[in-house]
Amino acid sequence: MTQPDYVPLAGGDRVRPVDRLPAPGAWSTTRPAELDEELPVGRHFGATGPDLGYGLKLAKRFAQRLELPEGEEVGDAIAGCFACGAKRASGFGRAPVIYDMEWAYVLWGFAGDAPEPLVAFRAPLFKGAAHHYWDQRQIVERVKPATFALAPAAVREQLKLWQNLLSES
Repeated sequence: MTQPDYVPLAGGDRVRPVDRLPAPGAWSTTRPAELDEELPVGRHFGATGPDLGYGLKLAKRFAQRLELPEGEEVGDAIAGCFACGAKRASGFGRAPVIYDMEWAYVLWGFAGDAPEPLVAFRAPLFKGAAHHYWDQRQIVERVKPATFALAPAAVREQLKLWQNLLSES
């Protein structure tokens, strides 16, 4: 706010001139680690996306509701399903939401109503997944690309025909 002319000003209260910075020069990717093209994609590269750590928090919210047969561990289910949910979220270009994790748990049959052949198929895949990154990547790679676009309810409806959603090799 401006000050009226009749109010006396001390020397330190007067408006000082502002230093003007010059406009920045041209920028280019010259540092060794910078990528000037698309991120690499392919087997074992994983899926990058914003705020994936929050997705892990969301995945852990299901821990009390998981239906695990004898011999399966909660940590393995969380790790494998988090990896699937994170890939789904990054495919949409967004951070994970609770529905991505629900989708993963339904897809792998941890949310209930899993056919026995699916439980037998997932058991060796998820064994030790909480401790081995490459096991988590293998779990994600078993999901067919078209399955990532389905809603959790659509996955639940098609779970009896789980071979259409997952690749067995």
